[in-house]
Formats: sequence, C-alpha cells, structure tokens
Amino acid sequence: MSKYDLNGDPMKAGPQPKFKPQTQDSPGEEYKMDPLPDYGLDSYKGTGKLQDKVAVITGGDSGIGRAVALAFAREGATIIISYLNEHKDAQEIQKAVEEAGRECIIIPGDISEETQCKYIIDTAVSKFKRIDILVNNAAYQGKQVEDIQELDHKRVEYTFKTNIIAMFDLVRLAVPHIPKGGCIINVGSIQAYDPSAEILDYATTKAAIVGFTKGLADKLLEKGIRVNCVAPGPVWTPLVIASFPKEKNAAFGSNYPIKRPAQPRELAPAFVFLAAGTDSSYISGEILAVTGGKQTA
Repeated sequence: MSKYDLNGDPMKAGPQPKFKPQTQDSPGEEYKMDPLPDYGLDSYKGTGKLQDKVAVITGGDSGIGRAVALAFAREGATIIISYLNEHKDAQEIQKAVEEAGRECIIIPGDISEETQCKYIIDTAVSKFKRIDILVNNAAYQGKQVEDIQELDHKRVEYTFKTNIIAMFDLVRLAVPHIPKGGCIINVGSIQAYDPSAEILDYATTKAAIVGFTKGLADKLLEKGIRVNCVAPGPVWTPLVIASFPKEKNAAFGSNYPIKRPAQPRELAPAFVFLAAGTDSSYISGEILAVTGGKQTA
C-alpha cells in the first residue's frame, strides 16, 4: 500500500516539495533519485483489461514508461520495453513485470536511429506475431538554456529525431502488424500548450506530437486503429532531474495548482483507459491532459 492517501486530498497524494537538491546527466537513472518515483509497485491493481495483449513501450525503463509497463502487465499484457542505456532501471521493471506473471523483453538502443526503431518492431513481431498497443513515450529533454543561441543545430536535430521523427518511424513500421482494435498512444506534454523557452526544442516537439496524433488518428481509423495522446504536466522522473539545476528540481512542480509533481503511477491509469477498448472504443484523436490542474486551453 502507498503511504499516501490516494483517495483523499490530491495535493497530499504524493511527495511535496521541497525535495533534496539533485541533478544528473542525461538520460538520468531512476534508482539514483531521492525520493524514488512511485510507479505503482505497491498500489496498482489490475483487473484484466488488457489480457493477452502485446504492448511495445518506448522509454519503458523509468518514469512514466515504467509505470505504464507495470500497469499494462498487471492488466494482463505482454511487454516489450525499449530504452537507451539505463540497464539497471530496465532490469528492475523487467523483474516487476515478470513478477506480475507476464513476459517482458527489454531492448537497449537509441531510437533516434531508424535502424533501432526497425529492430524494436521486428523483435516484437518475430516473437509475438503482432503489436496490439504501441506507446510512444521515449523523449530527450536537454539541459535548460538561458539563450536561444545555446540551442545549437546538433542538439535540436537530436531532440527532433528522438521525440518526433522516431514516432513516424515506429508507427510506419508497426502499423502493418497492429490488428483492428489495436491502438497507438503518444506522449505529449503541457509544454505543447505552455512552452518554456529554456527547453524550447523539447516543447516544440511536444507541440508537433499533438498535430501528429490528430492527423494520424483520422487516417488510421479506416484500419480499425485508434490513436490518442496523453499530455502530462510535471512528473517526478529522471528526465526532469537530468534537465534542470538542482535548486529548481528541489521545488519541481510547486508552481502548479496541485503544488507538487505527479508521481508516475498517477499517469498510468490514463494509458490503461486509452488502451482498453472496453473503456475507450469511441475515443480517437484525443489529447488527454494529466496536468495537476494546469489548463491546456
């Protein structure tokens, strides 16, 4: 059981700033964070909504992706996780998925390369013959900058290749193997609606993901595939700790209406809802905001 009252005051349903000042180099590792993010290990209870589905989750080693992987597994899904190089984090979620009684394959590598995207999809299809759910979660968010001149060509290019071009590649490669009733869930951000100049390359890709989701949804319905997007607000993940100065991380999320960052477990139910046809069969092209009270329109 969580030590927080998950059915009570939402402002007290998770750790509140001020946190221990901390920062890491990219991509960041979850096991080094203090407090450790809560991904639902002691709280998420499945009900079989995704029984025997096959789910590919990029960036599933930590943060939101880890919470989604655990929730999907406890709902009955087989899990394929792609991640960059955070091997200890990936092994921890693999163990948690297997303890839930589901198979979990972990695949390291950089999805900014088309060949890696192909390898992920090929691995899933060769092993399980299909992909029922594709979660495009992995993203790169570089260190915050003080001036646009610090966002050089190499960084912006890598951000776009990782955050949006990889989505095009993964979807293009996966769609022939997604049966009718399958779905794609992209991960956007509050940054698509309220962009921060300090991470403008990241924010711009998140705005692109909103457009990508809406356009793709319209096209793939004819194939019986739903496409939606979850747009998180501030979430306590390694992505954050690797992007901002330690003093800013100590107060992370305190400027939002709920006065704290989300824990990854608080995002997972949105993904389960969008993945389960029993719950969301009439929803496609939607952006589901989980932003701690911050408005997106």
